[in-house]
Amino acid sequence: MNTADLSYKVTSTEDEDKQTFLQKQGEIPKHIAVIMDGNGRWAKSRGSVRIFGHKAGVDSVRDITEACAQIGVKHLTLYAFSTENWGRPKGEVSALMRLLVQSLRDETRKLDENDIRLVSIGELDRLPPTCRQELEDAKELTAGNSRMTLCLALSYSGRWDICQAVKTISQKVKEGELLPDEISDELISGHLATSGFPDPDLIIRTSGEYRLSNFLLWQSAYSELFVTDIYWPDFRRDELYRAIESYQNRERRFGKVPSRMDVDESSVALH
Repeated sequence: MNTADLSYKVTSTEDEDKQTFLQKQGEIPKHIAVIMDGNGRWAKSRGSVRIFGHKAGVDSVRDITEACAQIGVKHLTLYAFSTENWGRPKGEVSALMRLLVQSLRDETRKLDENDIRLVSIGELDRLPPTCRQELEDAKELTAGNSRMTLCLALSYSGRWDICQAVKTISQKVKEGELLPDEISDELISGHLATSGFPDPDLIIRTSGEYRLSNFLLWQSAYSELFVTDIYWPDFRRDELYRAIESYQNRERRFGKVPSRMDVDESSVALH
């Protein structure tokens, strides 16, 4: 079915029908990661300051989190604040930290009621004390939930993630706990901040930029990418469904030949 012919989210019934359609059509990604980009440009296009866009983006976080949990996604990772974002003007960073605190206070109870666990990755010690405390309280309250895990990447970068894994592994080698020959892909994955999570099946980027921006660099080796021109504050579940449908229409080969080619070659061999 052509996604351009589909109508999304006209009524709650149609929304449920779309979710059912996707669940029957193919595999729902176990792990979706999102680079939430375009808040500032969204605000500028409306003649407002950047923080207005960040505030509007909270509504998208709420809707996408809810939709992912409803459709059966088990892990949702949101790139909320990168290591590089610390280089933004102090006023914007301070406003973002206040927004994080307020959002956690407003949303944590709802996450818990919907059986969603909240976790976080990144250089969390760089966050202001109030943010760290609010984050820890939210994680503690939701720790026993199992419907879906919502991971906030805060003060995070893929290079930092790989570096901290290398440092930990190097120390184990130095102390004789580990031999160099024992270092493997699986071992490195187990020392990343996302240890215990599956690698993302699908990475969504809003605002039309075609880059990963230092996000989950190791983990995204075979992730499917979906880029939309829509700015994050306008990204809602209808676009999420388009991304999932696009994912379902792809053949994930992980470096192998297409399955159809396997069939064709087998047929030739038999003749």
